[in-house]
Amino acid sequence: MSRLSGLLANELPKYLVLLIWLGLNVFLFVYYYLFYDTRPEFFYTRILLGPALALARAPAACLNLNCMLVLLPICRNLLSRFRRACMCCPRRVRVVLDKNIKFHRLCAYMIVLMTLIHYYAHCFNVDFFTSVYRVPLNSRNTTTVSKLRWRLTQIGGNNYLNPIRSDVWSVGAVFLLTGGWTGVIITLSLFFMVTSSVELIRRSYFEVFWYTHHLFVVFYGFLVVHGISRQVRGQTPASLQNHNVTFCSQHPDLWPNPPCPLPVFQGSEPMTWKWVIAPMILYVIERIIRFVRFTQHVEILKVIKHPSRVVEIQMRKSGFFAEVGQYVFIMCPKLSNLEWHPFTLTSAPEENYCSVHIRIVGGWTSDLSKALGADGEGPEVLPSWKMPRIAVDGPFGTASEDVFTYPVAICVGSGIGVTPFASLLKSVWYKNLNPEKELALKKVYFFWICPEVHAFEWFGDMLTHLEQQLIETGQQNLIEYNIYLTRGWDAKQAKTIMVHEEDERDVITGLEQKTNYGRPNWDDIFMKVAQTHPSTHVGVFFCGVAALSHELHRMSNKHSGNGVVFHYNKENF
Repeated sequence: MSRLSGLLANELPKYLVLLIWLGLNVFLFVYYYLFYDTRPEFFYTRILLGPALALARAPAACLNLNCMLVLLPICRNLLSRFRRACMCCPRRVRVVLDKNIKFHRLCAYMIVLMTLIHYYAHCFNVDFFTSVYRVPLNSRNTTTVSKLRWRLTQIGGNNYLNPIRSDVWSVGAVFLLTGGWTGVIITLSLFFMVTSSVELIRRSYFEVFWYTHHLFVVFYGFLVVHGISRQVRGQTPASLQNHNVTFCSQHPDLWPNPPCPLPVFQGSEPMTWKWVIAPMILYVIERIIRFVRFTQHVEILKVIKHPSRVVEIQMRKSGFFAEVGQYVFIMCPKLSNLEWHPFTLTSAPEENYCSVHIRIVGGWTSDLSKALGADGEGPEVLPSWKMPRIAVDGPFGTASEDVFTYPVAICVGSGIGVTPFASLLKSVWYKNLNPEKELALKKVYFFWICPEVHAFEWFGDMLTHLEQQLIETGQQNLIEYNIYLTRGWDAKQAKTIMVHEEDERDVITGLEQKTNYGRPNWDDIFMKVAQTHPSTHVGVFFCGVAALSHELHRMSNKHSGNGVVFHYNKENF
């Protein structure tokens, strides 16, 4: 029972959304499967196609739902506005918004699954349509079913049932049908989008992922026209009244004489465009907003080269205001007019500029460093009038925005994942300088886990400055920070650390707070926080590697209880 409060706070919202989403998919699949498998107007269609008819149409309904939903989580401006509108809502509602990328992926996985079922079912359907023409002439009258299938295939004009009107090869028949060749293009587009989205390609070849993912324009374009020819056909209501399928299906020799006139068929109305038109319009608006922001002037105030291949860019943009921990997308037209890359803001809202710290690790970041003149060995960079133009889209909301709604916060950064907390820590100090407005946030426990010694260099200066400011204003207890070095020291450095163990300041960081070596004992840390702050809602904020995220998530659930609730929040962008 002690973990129940943690599970309710951290797991219930996302699993509730997941259950609703799965429930809708199951409902649509079952409903439309039974619809096409039992309705009388599709009786003769089932004679030709068998169970493949219902097995093709049921996943099509699920595809409509998920193709509608998959666009919404990537409408960043829509989500940011919705987050601001929900600031008066319970924290659990806002936590769900932080799972937008995961939900986008879930919808994509469902699209892949339903596309496979839909695709293979229609492969059988096309083969069944063409197989009627492959029946030898001397065997057409052998059985009632054979005669019935032949009769149905001979219905011509606009009343036809079989859209394939001649003896052709099944594969060739696919490209004779509008739904066939558009379906091939849709499936190929989906294949390239999905395969280029795997983590290996996304991390190592971001440009491949970025460009290939824009095949969604092709995907949605052909998706809208996929069913325009209405090739899935059923008997009209008037024909059902004049043509009794129960009797006439047993007596195909009576066709087209009374009481069995030829049945009349019509195509099912295309529905996909009705599902996707609204999110497509929202996404177009999203792109228009991005284009407007692309045209807005961004002034580069300063470019600072930090150790460990980290470059800081300080900028100013008219009308730009960001909350703590938010992120922006940056694009440099000199490098590419299409590539936008996300970076967390490291400046506080109280500062008169915005800044990002960019680690030079890939092709685009290396090219940007060169364009800024920050790729050389010396500290000099290009003068401001020679700087390339930069476009900024954002800011966009993250979980860190909610930090000031908790009385106690545990902030954990791993490696470069510390960047959101640069903004947060500075803003906490700025806000506490204003005695007229009392903050709900009374205590911040900050943990920085670094994989190597050099990772301290660029962030250490900011912490040193913040430490001095806290001491000068008598607010040393406001932020308790703990630094952990997990690896990267050699025997010589170990001896130096031991010699300077008694020094007032840490030999590596220069801070009064001494560096810890190894990994934190999260069980002890969470237990201590729970004992120090009984009956308190504690916000846990993390940015970094997935393995540590899972551990902190588990700790938040494990140590919630007896009035203390740890609310886990992870940065996603």
